[in-house]
Amino acid sequence: MSPDAEFRGRLALVTGAARGIGAAVTRALVARGARVVATDRDVQGLDRLAADHPERLTARPLDVTDPAAVEALVADVERTIGPLDVAVNVAGILRSSPVTALRDEDWAATFAVNTDGVLHVSRAAARRMVERGTGSIVTVASNAAGIPRTGMAAYAASKAAAVMFTKCLGLEVAAWGVRCNTVSPGSTDTDMQRALWAEAGRTDLDAAARQVIEGDLATHRTGIPLGRIAAPDDVAEAVLFLASDRARHITLHDLYVDGGATLRA
Repeated sequence: MSPDAEFRGRLALVTGAARGIGAAVTRALVARGARVVATDRDVQGLDRLAADHPERLTARPLDVTDPAAVEALVADVERTIGPLDVAVNVAGILRSSPVTALRDEDWAATFAVNTDGVLHVSRAAARRMVERGTGSIVTVASNAAGIPRTGMAAYAASKAAAVMFTKCLGLEVAAWGVRCNTVSPGSTDTDMQRALWAEAGRTDLDAAARQVIEGDLATHRTGIPLGRIAAPDDVAEAVLFLASDRARHITLHDLYVDGGATLRA
């Protein structure tokens, strides 16, 4: 099968699709033949994405923190477009702060998107995939889920919870042929990464990227052995592999895509 037909005839749902990794996953799925329902709270970003792929992409606004809205969207998609073969959880937020200054509302908001949102979407998709005896769910987490990071306790904890939730779900639905995996990126050139640098007062983006690559003893970070910041497409390729039949015997797996930054801690 040619690469551009790998997902032909399949329907995928992608959250957080308006930009960054979500947009890269959406574009890659479309390029390989899938029909994609792209969701996000950023309506303008969705519209721009849909304009580039009018034939195989349906843009639908969605707040993943609202379980009723998620259930309604998935039900409507299955009724009006078709059965979901793939669901990809990308929607996420980052509220950085030392724990001693962390606001309750920032902790709650982080978990509402990064963990509760994964529950809402995965649960709605898995219910229907189990009935059909097939399906693949991929959650984009973070390498911060597996190694402590200063100033990122809420983000790291929420992503760690999302990883373990996805593994537990995968164990429960494996008997019905539904696979559940996670992809854990490291530093990736996205709006979120650049906002984190700006928040830290790093106005020279090239210098900020070099510091990440070289490591920072003050924040207890090793560098990136491969010597580069990831591009969103690097993460998308890992997502598509796990979603595809090439990974048909892989489930409960957490694939790190971080250039070796965590030394696979």
